[in-house]
Amino acid sequence: MSSQTLLQHLIEIVVKEGASDLHLAEGRPPVIRVSGFLIPLVKEPILNKDDLQGLLDVFLSPTNKKEFEDFKEVNFGYGRKDVGRFRGNAFIGLGKLNIALRLIPSDIRSFAELNLPPILETFAKRQQGFFLVVGPAGQGKSTTLATMIDVINSERLEHIITIEDPIEYIFEPKKAIIDQREIKTDTPDFHTALWGVFRQDADVIMVGEMRDPETVSTAVTAAETGHLIFSTLHTNTAAQSVDRIIDSFAAEGQDQIRIQLSGSLLGIFSQRLIPRISGGLIPAYELLINNNAVSNLIREKRTQEIASVIETSSEEGMIDLNRSLAKLVKDGEITAENAFLYSTNPRVLERMI
Repeated sequence: MSSQTLLQHLIEIVVKEGASDLHLAEGRPPVIRVSGFLIPLVKEPILNKDDLQGLLDVFLSPTNKKEFEDFKEVNFGYGRKDVGRFRGNAFIGLGKLNIALRLIPSDIRSFAELNLPPILETFAKRQQGFFLVVGPAGQGKSTTLATMIDVINSERLEHIITIEDPIEYIFEPKKAIIDQREIKTDTPDFHTALWGVFRQDADVIMVGEMRDPETVSTAVTAAETGHLIFSTLHTNTAAQSVDRIIDSFAAEGQDQIRIQLSGSLLGIFSQRLIPRISGGLIPAYELLINNNAVSNLIREKRTQEIASVIETSSEEGMIDLNRSLAKLVKDGEITAENAFLYSTNPRVLERMI
């Protein structure tokens, strides 16, 4: 079986089974993830080195092949018009080839279709500031950001630039003009690409991930100077996200980033995808809105109090994760067991359910 035929066969399985991920490795059959659970495809042949190498030849550009040879792992994107795009990572484990693929559907869904709170749309309507979508890997951060960007694309005559590693959702220009830049293919790194936006007449910038202090600093500066910035972090809560950003800087730079962040931050949305009783996944979430109280806590090094502000500020639109989980349990969407599993404060949740 040729590499293209094998890939077509595996993609058909992913689509048919409604899988979010596909895992390929030497010495085992393919494995898919459906509704959060891994399922080995035991009826499929065990993959060998030639199978994996052939697939890599399909996936990787010459630049990516060189990176893989040098570093033994590489991020890449692969597009299929009939399916969508795949975000991929190839790596070596115990001397064997491995490939992990995440399906990025071609359709960008609405907040309602994603079961996300409509208040998120208000952040897409802002003219400047810094908004983060956070959570562990595989929890739908990119999908949420894509919906926010698509709202802007549909409603505003503005210039949107996305900087990603790799590019995930492909945006078709509607009212906005959109330029999408991929790390290593179109620009060397996030930091360099972000500096470029100051000369590219950009209004809205989506940065795939805040990976280093230089990127964070440039993004916050861009938010202060009239740009609307969206990005992600692999953190669990809003308070943890603020601490992660500040702690990424050397001690002498932390006071400065506190001041900048307290003024430019719009909000932080943290989400988890939880198995639904009826099948599939549904999000539970936390939303921090940067009001005067939160801004003061950031400046005064009292970020440990942010969680309490979220819990007591629902009238301002903030959303507490435990309240989100409790509502899903009461609505019959998720089990209480899963609610406790995903809660960051199970003792408080116990009083709500």
